[in-house]
Amino acid sequence: MGECELLGNRVHCQTCDTLIVGCGYLGRRAARRWVEQRQVVCALTRSAQRADELRQIGVQPIVGDVLDRRALAALPQADQVLYAVGYDRLSGSTMREVYVQGLANVLDAIAMRDATSRVLYISSTGVYGHHAGNWVDEHTPCQPQRQGGRVCLEAEQVLERHPLARRSIVLRLAGIYGPGRIPRRDQLASGRPIAAEPDVWLNLIHVDDAVRIVDAVRQCETRERLYLVSDGCPVLRRTFYEELSRQLGVRPPCFAEAEDERRSGATSRRISNRRLMNELRLPLQFPSYREGLAAILRQERSGG
Repeated sequence: MGECELLGNRVHCQTCDTLIVGCGYLGRRAARRWVEQRQVVCALTRSAQRADELRQIGVQPIVGDVLDRRALAALPQADQVLYAVGYDRLSGSTMREVYVQGLANVLDAIAMRDATSRVLYISSTGVYGHHAGNWVDEHTPCQPQRQGGRVCLEAEQVLERHPLARRSIVLRLAGIYGPGRIPRRDQLASGRPIAAEPDVWLNLIHVDDAVRIVDAVRQCETRERLYLVSDGCPVLRRTFYEELSRQLGVRPPCFAEAEDERRSGATSRRISNRRLMNELRLPLQFPSYREGLAAILRQERSGG
């Protein structure tokens, strides 16, 4: 099968095993995994440069935008769809347009073909809002306080009302970290104060484990339609950066008031991954931030 590329309403390929919408930090790694499994993988991206990068790893790129309904009508048939769109502040569109209207557009486009057996939607644990450090799970009511959480919840509701809902699974991901993605690392290493509340709970998942979980959920037989994805090892932000400073060999962290947390309040909760672990029985490669940070830094030092 040749490369897919949208040119007006014309598309070169007609079918694929998996279509990825949003091939960023998570989606690109999932694409590489599925290519290695000898799947035919197509990916929708707005960027011609990203299309070239995807082509180099064996993915068939489709250049298009989730807000362009006419272009989306020409998407190829796909047995599986992973929707992992992130928000680009430089896109010129609002977060709600990208997350909510974009998802609605893609769902309508793939529903026309009636060939998709499963849709995986990547959402966020930000839909829960503040829970005073208490544990939350799939049954906890959602009360998002920040814009990101509100639009993710609204997008989930779009999916719930769509005819494809019965074939869909929502994955609410905790904070993804991994190679090249350790938040505020530069501030810590330079000795600058970290502008964040130190005594709130962080919930994390290493990107490699996130990809393994997405792949496992894609293949499993389940009646569940919602999973929380985290390593199940919440950590206070202060403790996280103390451990990172120890592993980097730099001074312990200092903190300063964060403007956004002052306005909207810091959100603190602990995410339970019990449903995910009980059902998938998939051992995590990085069961806590300690192992994850150590692996990232070890890879950097070895030049990997």
